[in-house]
Amino acid sequence: MTDYYEYSIPELVQMLGERFKDYRMRSKMRQKDVAERAGLTVSTVHKFENGLAPNLSISTFLLLMKAIGCINALDGLMPELPESPYMIDDKGKKVQRVRHKKS
Repeated sequence: MTDYYEYSIPELVQMLGERFKDYRMRSKMRQKDVAERAGLTVSTVHKFENGLAPNLSISTFLLLMKAIGCINALDGLMPELPESPYMIDDKGKKVQRVRHKKS
């Protein structure tokens, strides 16, 4: 299993772009096809796939995932967590924020 903490953010973006390219190609789509479906430029797709888009927004990433039909893969990235008893306060209400007691 890969320890992603060992990588810098630019390295992680590059790895993600390379993986995206593999998914796109297996979907038999050209960069132009993805760009049109996502409403982005071919340059944006190219830069992402080649690790040249370090400031790619999460919104743009989601558009790209939808364009290649992989948006449901987000469940693997951040699966929904089960209810936790630690998230219920003393009054039985769901905790809205984390607070630390003053020492």
